[in-house]
Amino acid sequence: MPRNQPEQQAPPVQRIRIRYAKRGRLRFTSHRDVSRAVERAVARAGIPMAYSSGFHPHPRISYAGAAPTGAASESEYVELGLAAVREPAEVGAALDAVLPDGLDVVTVVDGATSLPGSLSDLLTGSRWLLEPTDTDPAVLAAQVQRFLAEESVEVERMTKKGLRTFDCRAAVVAFGPREGSSSGALELLLEHATPAVRPDDVLTGVRLVAAADATPTVLLTRLEQGVLDRAAAALADPLATR
Repeated sequence: MPRNQPEQQAPPVQRIRIRYAKRGRLRFTSHRDVSRAVERAVARAGIPMAYSSGFHPHPRISYAGAAPTGAASESEYVELGLAAVREPAEVGAALDAVLPDGLDVVTVVDGATSLPGSLSDLLTGSRWLLEPTDTDPAVLAAQVQRFLAEESVEVERMTKKGLRTFDCRAAVVAFGPREGSSSGALELLLEHATPAVRPDDVLTGVRLVAAADATPTVLLTRLEQGVLDRAAAALADPLATR
């Protein structure tokens, strides 16, 4: 007998875009665990979610540009597809009240009023804070300058498609001391490229150029993501009003 066709679900009537932070001990939480926490919080908050069609419907939740495990972040993004219209601020408050400590809602907007395009399309760059933990800040700063003097720095990383070799220097828009820092902290502005270049790739490149024995160890925090203006070395808010 032919298999029954799954029930077709109605499309979302509203899309809510949320910027949230991943702080404290949750920097060590994987993206999979974060997504599970968000899904549980959405259910506990009673948010009227739209669901996908198919034999195993799931709430319409989409993530963009998740930070790697071990990195804190002030700029994570998720979009919720709703089955009923709600005030964005009410959705954000309800969600924030039930999320685990360390996952904090920062900004909530109606997708219809924010910039056009998917969240992934709007996240073309990111700014990172790197706080050295086992390296002399002065030595690291000198190594960074040597790295920046190079036109190309190739590194290797194992990906889902196997071992890849790519130029990590090309994705670096700006890299240097954080203004006002007395601890030797650095800021790194990256263009989101293909394959993706991560801060740890850049640190590997710094080690290679400096012929150092070990890659510098840092505490990593993503400060912001957004639409990159490479010439101005600036990021535009992806949740800005049209």
